[in-house]
Amino acid sequence: MILRRDLPPGLALSPPQARDLFERFLDVLVELHSIDYHKIGLENFGKPEGYVRRQVEGWSKRYRAARTPDAPDFEGVMAWLAEQMAADTDRPTLVHNDYRLDNLVIEPHEPFRIIGVLDWEMATVGDPLLDLGNTLAYWIEKDDPPEAHLLRNMPTHIEGAPTRQELIVRYGEKSGRDVTHFDFYYCFGVFRLAVIAQQIYYRFYHGQTKDERFAALIHGVQVLEKTARGIVEQKRNF
Repeated sequence: MILRRDLPPGLALSPPQARDLFERFLDVLVELHSIDYHKIGLENFGKPEGYVRRQVEGWSKRYRAARTPDAPDFEGVMAWLAEQMAADTDRPTLVHNDYRLDNLVIEPHEPFRIIGVLDWEMATVGDPLLDLGNTLAYWIEKDDPPEAHLLRNMPTHIEGAPTRQELIVRYGEKSGRDVTHFDFYYCFGVFRLAVIAQQIYYRFYHGQTKDERFAALIHGVQVLEKTARGIVEQKRNF
């Protein structure tokens, strides 16, 4: 079973059950990040040196290349990310780079047991906190602004679902990593998601695809830019 934007008919979770599901979701990511990639023969799977810089500079370059006249410029956000760039971690790990609920396989008769992780195309070795930031960019809480809920692709709004802050704290406790200054990683995740949406919208804007569903992506980019600016200007926490 794969869970998507909303829980499927017939699956009702009490608040404690919802918390159990999403805490397990987080714990599987911690488990992934705890794998010794050297011991399993993946020491050449990625290049952790300079990983954070490549991510910030690479996604900034992609946004500028894909920007359309109706898209926000994101220049203030990109400048902040460059200025606040975290140093390379001294404990790089395997990173999934698209870890979200619809990329997990859940046991149909045991909805709290995750039995598979899908979509490894972007996996590499790098900074696990960036991986968590990318995941939390998808995490829409029930009290988030209404426009943010238009972007929701996981049932993270249901009663009992932990907040982003709660997941960050849990990750720090489980992994032993310092999550004190997580604003950089979360802002990067939000920005990266905006770039992905803008790249798709660029194709629609220039007539490279006729799928009308892509027309609405510009609104998603604008919402994400507002979220990222809120982090930069310290008007919005996690």
